[in-house]
Amino acid sequence: MDTVHRESLSDQVARLLLQRIQAGEWEIGQKLPGETTLAPQLGVGRSTMREAIRQLAGQGVLSTRQGSGNFLRSRAPVQDWDALVLRTAIGSVIEARIAIECEAAALAAQRHTASDLAAIRAALAHRNADRATIEGRVDADTALHRSIVAASGNEILTELFDTFAERSREAMIQMLRLSGEPGTDHDQLVHEHIVQAVADRDATAAFERSRTHLLALRDGMARHRSDDPS
Repeated sequence: MDTVHRESLSDQVARLLLQRIQAGEWEIGQKLPGETTLAPQLGVGRSTMREAIRQLAGQGVLSTRQGSGNFLRSRAPVQDWDALVLRTAIGSVIEARIAIECEAAALAAQRHTASDLAAIRAALAHRNADRATIEGRVDADTALHRSIVAASGNEILTELFDTFAERSREAMIQMLRLSGEPGTDHDQLVHEHIVQAVADRDATAAFERSRTHLLALRDGMARHRSDDPS
């Protein structure tokens, strides 16, 4: 029996776009049309189209390059992960975040401008406000961390973060769904302390607070794995 009615609109759009991809409409490595072109073709708005593209990027089908567009990476999505695999994979995601973000936080503490700091504080406030959905929490958290990385003044670190964040978004969403943990005031306070270290131009504290936060995140997921009866 067809169960399309149970899918969200973005899920349906992602499935339809994947069908076109698997039918050979685009070659591997080829750039896809932009959201403004694809959205009308599929009868949806740009935000729905954007979410569908994010899903396919999270499954390894598309590669999103900042400022360049979306490119076909594979016709075979990575899907049907079970909870254990997702929880194991997120450990690698967090380790990569540690490698990128801790050094970037230290550099941001040393190099940030007044406008950089204003952007970081605005992202922090938005992160605190947007807790209604898991997707919103992940996107707001990513925006805050990106603002800190951008303040490092290192374009390579920023480019790595952008590429990595797009590919890891779905994994982070699944991590929160599996853990069942809501956004907390303590978690927001941890991020406030990281931002304060950057504002104080304390590179050591910015590095260590970022590392402590990400290690705690990694270890928390490890505890969820060990508690999983499956």
